[in-house]
Amino acid sequence: MQELESRNEAALAAIAAAQTPDELEAMRVEALGKQGWITLALKTLGGMSPDERQVAGPRIQGIRAAVSDALAARKQVLEDALLEQRLASETLDLTLPAPAAPRGSVHPVSQVMDELAEIFADLGFSVATGPEIEDDWHNFTALNMAETHPARAMHDTFYFPDADSDGRKMLLRTHTSPVQIRSMVAQGAPIRIIAPGRVYRSDSDATHTPMFHQVEGLVIDRDIHLGHLKWTLETFLKGFFERDDIVLRLRPSYFPFTEPSVEVDVGWQDVKGRRVLGGDGDAPGHGWMELLGSGMVNRKVIEFAGLDPDEWQGFAFGVGVDRLAMLKYGMDDLRAFFDGDNRWLAHYGFSAFDQPTLSAGVGARA
Repeated sequence: MQELESRNEAALAAIAAAQTPDELEAMRVEALGKQGWITLALKTLGGMSPDERQVAGPRIQGIRAAVSDALAARKQVLEDALLEQRLASETLDLTLPAPAAPRGSVHPVSQVMDELAEIFADLGFSVATGPEIEDDWHNFTALNMAETHPARAMHDTFYFPDADSDGRKMLLRTHTSPVQIRSMVAQGAPIRIIAPGRVYRSDSDATHTPMFHQVEGLVIDRDIHLGHLKWTLETFLKGFFERDDIVLRLRPSYFPFTEPSVEVDVGWQDVKGRRVLGGDGDAPGHGWMELLGSGMVNRKVIEFAGLDPDEWQGFAFGVGVDRLAMLKYGMDDLRAFFDGDNRWLAHYGFSAFDQPTLSAGVGARA
């Protein structure tokens, strides 16, 4: 134990005199590494008698704690000194002129929303918005989802603990469909809108995040049928992906706010190992990709909005803005959209001058 005490005093003195983090690390390994002198001393406890162990154990553990504390304290001193040195030497001249090349970029989600607005404006649609903190009636009930409706289980909803003044539950909206209800109540019919915005669901992986972006479309008018829906979606997707060979396939589905409801698949083809939208999905080397949900607006939803379903009919559709951006611009991980990594933004971001236009191409870059 005398030898350990002597080594302890020498180690503490050496630690206090260390001038660099590398010196400290070498001392840590020498004392506390797998073959360090303190580690080896601890291993001798197993060969001692209980009485010897009762005396030697606390002393060796004390030496170990003293050396560990000294290493940590000296490391903090060295790091503080390095920081002070950097702060003293690094300066920023705020009077310097701005760099020749502007910094920053437009996020792909913002760019795609502008592209959508440009395309649908040409089709006679206006852009509508609504609150992200929504009440239960607009988010579910008015969309034909009663309190006990099983469709509510399809949405992992973020609820607030307090209700509003009317006793309605408050939540983060799970889709932008409440904007459709609010717009129909406020404007009546006919109406033709798209509703882009943020929505929230409790889900997170490479293709899902708790917050993401959706755009929903709504048309209410007289004598509207499913053919109008297909033509609108086909025209939109051809303009967005800037391809004339976009082929759609409508499959029967179920959504509580549309009847009939259809899932829309888009044909894709394999181009150098990557799926590219376009072409006949049934041809060799081609396939179908589920892209969006849609359907004819349910009569009950039209009634909830205060309109006569015998006079007014319409269709609605919804698609993820983030997914459209991923498909068009070749991104494979949705989580990167929200990481704030400047390298990702520099690579995928857009110049402020890349304004989408139908004449120049909605995806054209300056």
